Amino acid sequence: MKSSKYIKNKIERLEGEVKKIIVITNNPDVREKYKNIYFVEGGFEDLLLKVRDMVYMGHELVTHPLGASLRMMFSPYRSVVVTDEKVVPLNELHAEIIGKAIESYKNVIGVRMKDVKNMGDYAKIDYLLLKNVLQNKDIF
Repeated sequence: MKSSKYIKNKIERLEGEVKKIIVITNNPDVREKYKNIYFVEGGFEDLLLKVRDMVYMGHELVTHPLGASLRMMFSPYRSVVVTDEKVVPLNELHAEIIGKAIESYKNVIGVRMKDVKNMGDYAKIDYLLLKNVLQNKDIF
């Protein structure tokens, strides 16, 4: 399985290193609570496009651009972590991951409307998921 091998290699490479990261978010709750934020004015798709642009500039994904459940695609908020340091050449696997994430999002959201009724709940969930990732020192 390509993904498992990638994660194992990523963890081995990061062992003993402290990586600086950038959080790309469109969640106002996250913007208020963390530094090193790139805030995207816009929706989920706008955020994914910014993540794609940063991956194409050489940043690597630390977290997956899509949530763990289909329901989270209807959220208006998302936070994605990338490395602050750029790599050359472009990480093609990361470019493929973000490209497929954008495609999946468009396919799913084309079928249903975004859930704006529960925006506050989605903002909190996104914040708590990000907080959990940032507290996991094994990643950095």
